[in-house]
Amino acid sequence: MRDPQRFRVLLLLLGGLSLLAGLCGGLWRLGWEMPHGEGLAQLHGPLMVSGLFGTLISLERAVALARPWAYLGPLAAGLGSVMLIAGLPLIFGAGAYLLASAILSLASLIILRQQPALFTGAMLFGALAWLAGNMLWLLDGAVSELVGWWLVFLILTIAGERLEMSRLLPSKAGSEGLFLVSIGLLAAGARNSLTDEDGAVLFGLGLLAVMLWLFRHDIARHTIRQQGQTRFFAVCMLLGYVWLGFAGVALLARFPFLTAQGYDIALHAVLIGFVISMVFGHALVILPAVTHWRVAYTHWLYLPLALLHLSVLLRAAGGLAVWAGLRQLSGLITIAAILAFVLTTAGSAWRHRLRRAAQQNGNQAALLPSGSALPRARS
Repeated sequence: MRDPQRFRVLLLLLGGLSLLAGLCGGLWRLGWEMPHGEGLAQLHGPLMVSGLFGTLISLERAVALARPWAYLGPLAAGLGSVMLIAGLPLIFGAGAYLLASAILSLASLIILRQQPALFTGAMLFGALAWLAGNMLWLLDGAVSELVGWWLVFLILTIAGERLEMSRLLPSKAGSEGLFLVSIGLLAAGARNSLTDEDGAVLFGLGLLAVMLWLFRHDIARHTIRQQGQTRFFAVCMLLGYVWLGFAGVALLARFPFLTAQGYDIALHAVLIGFVISMVFGHALVILPAVTHWRVAYTHWLYLPLALLHLSVLLRAAGGLAVWAGLRQLSGLITIAAILAFVLTTAGSAWRHRLRRAAQQNGNQAALLPSGSALPRARS
């Protein structure tokens, strides 16, 4: 890897390709006409979970571990998406996702051995849940039957990171116990499947337990009182926790068995309301660490965040009211939120590069002898 920064950017672009294809499939599922929409619709879940989030999380873990072989994880996840989008047999893409999750699990195990702690253990269990879900999908399992394992992967990865941050606060009695109980409930619910009544109840209880733990122990409860970037992080976190709890209540109320859209409501409350809100909150820290691009905070970031949570609200309302038009509108607003966030952060990074280049040119000019900063015209 002669230029690791460019290689990391390439991996991010592969994740972006998964995002674009996944969003096209999602729009088709909502009723919008999209080119190749039917084929992408069948891959919507795998592309978003394994293709996008799997690539990003594997890349972040590879950077943290700082071992060249760990980058095979995000590379396999990205190439798996390319193969699926290209129309190759599913076994190739699913096999690549399985390889990516196996590498992430190994990397997470090494990190746990280097730093034994509850939060590194949670991230390892999350990686193993991704591995289990990919294995089931490779064995021709229906996405609705195994999606609980993919959700456990995302939830525990995020919760593990927040658990790491919570070490800055005084520990509270029962903290680790509640966290372990929530992991057990999520695992039991995923094992039974979210479409099964027992599985939905167990998973819903697990979601509520995680939500309660995060609200009680996360440092975001304190940093929300600060200003600027720190407050933005906290707002992203706390809003995400609200949707995590909402999904738990939806499953406990057995929405999957009461309405045709109940499964969709709970699933996207987690994936959009919780997970993507966490991505918005962590991107300003993760992007510089992975790419060395400086992304400065701007208050305009609240616009895509507001659009994101509005889209989840409309999707839930449209599902409960069985109103297809409202759900279709929510899909467009979700895409608008993601595009607005990407453009805002990209613009911030570009402006920083221009300012740094101008500063460097100014410093070089200041080092020249007096009177030599500008070339003299020839007579």
